[in-house]
Amino acid sequence: MTETFEKAVKEATVLKKRPNYDEIGELYGLYKQVIVGNINIERPGIFDLAGRGKWDAWNSRKGVAKDEAMALYVDVVERLKAKYGLESVSHE
Repeated sequence: MTETFEKAVKEATVLKKRPNYDEIGELYGLYKQVIVGNINIERPGIFDLAGRGKWDAWNSRKGVAKDEAMALYVDVVERLKAKYGLESVSHE
């Protein structure tokens, strides 16, 4: 699963069109849950809108196991690839 996840992370950066705010939040929350685990920081202040959005996205995945978060991330990337397509990807 780790290789599939790493491939999906790379593919998420080469979509032909930038995903919308909700889609980016979905990717961010799952990615942080895989890499760090449950949220471990305080929610940013009211004037940090981007930070709060990221925090909320990550917090919404609290309690999701690493393997499950990886699988969900891959599913989201597959959905985004179908929606937006990919630029050419180097498979090194």
